[in-house]
Amino acid sequence: MAGIERTPESAVIRRLKRFRDKYLMSLWNDTRNVQHPGNVDENTVTGCSLNSLPVDVQFRIMALLTPQDLCRLGSTNYYWRSVVRDPLLWKYFLLRDMPLWSSVDHTSMPHLEALEAPICKDEEDPSQDFMADYLRGSPACRRQWQPPRPAYKAVASFLQSLVVPTEPRFAMFGPGLEQLDVSLLEKLMFSPDVLPVAGIPQRQIGGIGSGISFTFNDQHRFNILTLYSTNRTERERARIEHQSVQSKLFVQDDPNYNITPQVQEVCRAVDGFIYAANAEAGRDGERHKEEAQIRAMLDEALGSSSRPILILSCMAREEPDGARTRTPCVNMARWLNLEHLANPWMVQDTVAESLSGLLDGIAWLLKGCGLRL
Repeated sequence: MAGIERTPESAVIRRLKRFRDKYLMSLWNDTRNVQHPGNVDENTVTGCSLNSLPVDVQFRIMALLTPQDLCRLGSTNYYWRSVVRDPLLWKYFLLRDMPLWSSVDHTSMPHLEALEAPICKDEEDPSQDFMADYLRGSPACRRQWQPPRPAYKAVASFLQSLVVPTEPRFAMFGPGLEQLDVSLLEKLMFSPDVLPVAGIPQRQIGGIGSGISFTFNDQHRFNILTLYSTNRTERERARIEHQSVQSKLFVQDDPNYNITPQVQEVCRAVDGFIYAANAEAGRDGERHKEEAQIRAMLDEALGSSSRPILILSCMAREEPDGARTRTPCVNMARWLNLEHLANPWMVQDTVAESLSGLLDGIAWLLKGCGLRL
């Protein structure tokens, strides 16, 4: 990850080997053969063939296991419980796997400051519980270990479904709408999973329009008002020439941004926000400007800080041959300083051409607005 030095495998193996030597010596002392420790066979002391494997082989095995399997291994005996809880091991796993995560949110963002600091000798230091950071942050762990919903909540959800909820409205903006050579909004308009629905347009907001209503899972309606920085001709020219355009949504008051009166009216009327970020290579230098524009939209003077914001970390197409050039979602969250927002937030990897990841983001956004999915 950018800005954080990777933990080398050799450092993890050396640490595990020191613990193993200390552990074996303790066991040898307990066998009352202190005078002749060489009489004790290591397989007898450790108790099984897996324990007796060389440390580097044990590390290779653990590196291939899923987090769930690692936790199960740690429940077998004291030795493996101590090994699996080693903070340097999980720091290595975090730095290895975080760039591959497809999403991260305000409840699962790892403590990056702790990752930048050296490992403390005190393994109980709560700021360095990298195992908890991993299990809380990994999308696969979040899905697999999500607690089941109690029966009474299922009944309450059914009763709530009988009440027609208000249609949540979201303001959608950002460079991912304008800079990609595949239109995210056009793909969204023709998606079989999220279809636009016909209906009587709601009143316009500051001349911007009433937005487009969609259905999610054929039952939940929501409305998106799309805010473009300028007109279509200027956006197309800027995209082709790889240039930035002066946004008409914001008035720059260096280093901050203010939003125009029409957009202020939109921000007061919506229930949440969708920010389409450009995650393709070469866009990282503009993150400070994007952060300032997001903060302008989320100004508490224009609405409650409980309104969620979904960050779509967009690419035009899937990367060929398993390449990985997109900005990792954890990096996106860090560079946009989302941790300092008062609003709930989520970063979701999205591919405009296939809409991969979009439904997961929409589901999170609707739940943040109180809908029972």
